[in-house]
Amino acid sequence: MSHRNARLTVFGRRLLVDRVRSGRPVAHVAAEMGISRATAHKWVRRFAAEGEPGLYDRPSSPHTTPHRTPTDTEARVCRLRQERKLGPARIGPILGLPPSTVHRILTRHGLNRLC
Repeated sequence: MSHRNARLTVFGRRLLVDRVRSGRPVAHVAAEMGISRATAHKWVRRFAAEGEPGLYDRPSSPHTTPHRTPTDTEARVCRLRQERKLGPARIGPILGLPPSTVHRILTRHGLNRLC
């Protein structure tokens, strides 16, 4: 499945690759299909490297988040919120975190509102 703004569907990408593999210039096929030469080359390269699965969209989310706050720190933020009823501006300096990070952690755990 292609994303909403994609010029070509998977079927269109396959058609592009077939036309290029039959000997037609990439620039001509790209112009016919209304995409840039760079995009056409991308799909041809992906098909050559991965076959049919290479014509599908890849997720844009990262595989890892290397700078994510450690889980033990998140647990300490949640514990301070529940036990002492402190807000992000007060928890941040205690743990050495920016208040925006504390707020994001509390929101992620559903603790952003005191009840």
